[in-house]
Amino acid sequence: MREVLRARLPRLALAVVLGVLSLGSALALAAISAWLITRAWQMPPVLHLTVAVVAVRALGITRGVLGYCQRLAAHDTALRSAADIRETVYRRLAAAPADTLMRLSGGELVARVGASVDDLADVLVRAVLPIAVAAVLGVIAVAAIAVISPAAAGVLAICLLVAGVLAPWLAARSARQVEAVAAEHHSGRDVAVMLALEHAPELRVGGRLDAVLADAENRHHEWGTATDRAARPAATASAVATLSIGVSVLGAVIAAVLIADSVAPTTLAILMLLPLSAFEATSALPAAAAQLTRSRIAARRIAELTEPAPSNRARPDVAPVVPTPGERRAITGPSGSGKTTQLLKLAENCDGATFFAEDAHVFATTVRDNLLVARGDADDDEIRAALRRVGLGDWLDALPDGLSTVLVGGAAAVSAGQRRRLLLARALLSPAPIVLLDEPTEHLDADDGQRILTELLTPGGLFPADRTVVIATHHLPLGVTSPA
Repeated sequence: MREVLRARLPRLALAVVLGVLSLGSALALAAISAWLITRAWQMPPVLHLTVAVVAVRALGITRGVLGYCQRLAAHDTALRSAADIRETVYRRLAAAPADTLMRLSGGELVARVGASVDDLADVLVRAVLPIAVAAVLGVIAVAAIAVISPAAAGVLAICLLVAGVLAPWLAARSARQVEAVAAEHHSGRDVAVMLALEHAPELRVGGRLDAVLADAENRHHEWGTATDRAARPAATASAVATLSIGVSVLGAVIAAVLIADSVAPTTLAILMLLPLSAFEATSALPAAAAQLTRSRIAARRIAELTEPAPSNRARPDVAPVVPTPGERRAITGPSGSGKTTQLLKLAENCDGATFFAEDAHVFATTVRDNLLVARGDADDDEIRAALRRVGLGDWLDALPDGLSTVLVGGAAAVSAGQRRRLLLARALLSPAPIVLLDEPTEHLDADDGQRILTELLTPGGLFPADRTVVIATHHLPLGVTSPA
């Protein structure tokens, strides 16, 4: 978070200056208005009020103009910061070990890169800026009141501290509790939603789609209920801020009564009305403290994205044995046993190796373009042959425009089994000498899965004998053994 502040310090300083001038105009407007109202009650010649009337109009206009300029500067700073943070995050993710990201689900990754980056960028506009402006305006207001009544200034200072420190502390406490609740429920809800979005056809066929949707809805309701409970300190913070304003005004009234015989009525009016404007800046501090807390948590969550996976921290990084040219190797084991991690480490340690993930992206473009990503110079005959070899010949023949058919929605346009075969066809077209396949037969029926897995592990089967193939799978086909 310090990097965000340092990178945008000049622009942030400009926004602070504009914010101070805008709320300073409001403070001066309150003082001059109090003087004008009281002076008009005395019914002086109209010309005696001209300067004050013009000043009130000027300050009213200035406050709006400066406030608009402050918002422009602040939001420009926040948007630039968000862009820089995202660029930095993506660069770090690209440079991080692959298994660092593979341990996170898609929903968790979306939540962290999306909402967490927004929360971190908002620290400038919604936390740092209000705090800086309130600190400056508070000092100015107390100093102005001290000229009239030191006692009233002391009461105002105490009330400003309560409204500017205690109330924000309560709000920050509430924000921590809310974020803890979000960490418990948000990711689970997003995982359930992503599961429904990515595998809706298969879940519907299996009769589980309604259960997954109900789970996502229940998690969302649980999150809302827990958030309401955690937000109670924020309500207390609002009450504390309102109480501070009342006490400050009461103190100003008492001070005005005590010094009424020694000062002009116009001065008394300023003494009683000015504290109301002084609290305008502190009213944003509870939300600022809450945002500061959320931004700190977001910064920690983003930093955790690029931390090594727990398994890597617990043991030294041992590279797997590099396969020999033309070798067929299978890495077997149950889910979560580290098969994908071994493939990723092979990809890092083998020159010319290409890793094909089980959930690789299917683009919302033509069938042809989805396969050309593996080898851009492949002609239509080679693409058709690859599709037929993986069992998509009938599917291809049924497409209205053949290879030019657009897969609307990407992966949503095909079933899970068709997607897996499409990704396998990509691997067949790839020129890589070492092909690393993660669960290539997942979601296929048992007979087809056994046949394709056997051909993958047989030199000269789906792949030429001189290409190296390493597969991560739950089990081997019958009658096939592997050295892995």
